[in-house]
Amino acid sequence: MVQLTLLSRAYCHLCDDMLAALAPLAARHGAKVVVIDVDAHPALEARYGARVPVLLAGPPETGTELCHYRLDAAAVRRALGDAA
Repeated sequence: MVQLTLLSRAYCHLCDDMLAALAPLAARHGAKVVVIDVDAHPALEARYGARVPVLLAGPPETGTELCHYRLDAAAVRRALGDAA
């Protein structure tokens, strides 16, 4: 199963929007979505700062950035297609 990691914040409406748009796409491709609060992880907060939400293909340590701020559905489909 492919993991998509959404770096998010509790008070971020763009994060909520990206998750809502991502959920059906991930479900269609059988991908697991992991949501991580960057404010709970100092290294991630330092790396991404205000550039949240960020969507990664894979875990934050080794994942590839697919998009930030808004969902790039085409990039997600490409990543999920490559992983299949």
